[in-house]
Amino acid sequence: MRRPIMICVICMAFVLLTGCWDRRETNDLAIITGVALDKNKEGQIELTAEIHSPGESGNGGGGKEGENNNQGGVQSAVLQIGKGSSISEAIENLSEKLPREILWSHAEAIVISKAFAETGISDELDFFVRHPEPRLRSYVFISDGKAKEILTLRPSLERSVSEALIKLAESEVLMKATLFDLMEMLKEEKGAIVLPMIDKLPPEEGQLPSEPIAYMHHSAVLKQGKMIGSINDQITRGVLWFRNEINESIVTVEPDEAEGIISMNLLKGRTDLVPEIDDQSLKMTVKIVTIDDVIQNQSSWDLKRLDKLKALEKELVQKIEERLTDTLDIVQKEMKVDIIGFGEEFRRRHPKKWKNIKGDWDEKFPTVQVDFDIDARVLRAGKGSET
Repeated sequence: MRRPIMICVICMAFVLLTGCWDRRETNDLAIITGVALDKNKEGQIELTAEIHSPGESGNGGGGKEGENNNQGGVQSAVLQIGKGSSISEAIENLSEKLPREILWSHAEAIVISKAFAETGISDELDFFVRHPEPRLRSYVFISDGKAKEILTLRPSLERSVSEALIKLAESEVLMKATLFDLMEMLKEEKGAIVLPMIDKLPPEEGQLPSEPIAYMHHSAVLKQGKMIGSINDQITRGVLWFRNEINESIVTVEPDEAEGIISMNLLKGRTDLVPEIDDQSLKMTVKIVTIDDVIQNQSSWDLKRLDKLKALEKELVQKIEERLTDTLDIVQKEMKVDIIGFGEEFRRRHPKKWKNIKGDWDEKFPTVQVDFDIDARVLRAGKGSET
């Protein structure tokens, strides 16, 4: 009896030890680390892929199609372009130019040109969501010029352009959005999206054209998947305040009596939006609590005195309210697009009443009355002595 049992166990072991039948060797793969999307004069999509090929020496140069893009030798980065009437066709064209199988699971950044975004991005990004390999946590950016020009840059501190872009996004100084965030915003009824914009600094004296760094500036505003405009850095930080996403902020005030400036760094900030609906009249109370440290005092105020510290807190409240009011003037009154989350709060807090106004939200949003309730505290006045 034992013999048949042992034979069965051995046979089962052979079945379980069949190995990795679908294993793919890294040296046989073209690993996509970044993607740039442009449209050419013929209306075709140009997909530029930043490819890391394991086993290469990484001593190429330049940034042209099909050439290595990092002279530093830290990492082999090759750019290759595929063209087509859709993302899928462009990728098929790209595959024809590569001797290796494409792997999408390491794609970290998707850069879309402004010209592309103005024609609409919803349908084309559908590929990156439906395909099983691309990461939904990949960061999405809008470039001021051609997107592929961003990928030709050679960062001095990071191994690749896409890695440098990820570091910029994760710094949380301005806006950031992943592919998952973007698709969630596209699903929302208002269809309002705000994405970080990137550009390249002009080369300094003695630098090669590919040596400038990419930097974030402004934010792109999209409605129903199409870019309709942009907002500057200050307005972007105001949007982050409204959305309770502010993590980095330095506020500088110049009180009339202080004869100089005082700068404060945000330690903690929280925003709560409290919506009210009264006979079709819409009101939003913006409640903010912020705790800051003084990081520079060039004024005549002695911040060790309680009265001066309280006066500074009032100045801080006024400055934050001014910034948020400026944001409303642009976003609510001028652009008339809800990228600050008012509609979502009305839907969440008043779901039954929201059903009656959501169809007219584009017209209702500019009419929402906004009140501010800001509690600003200065935790530490700094280590400096009296000025």
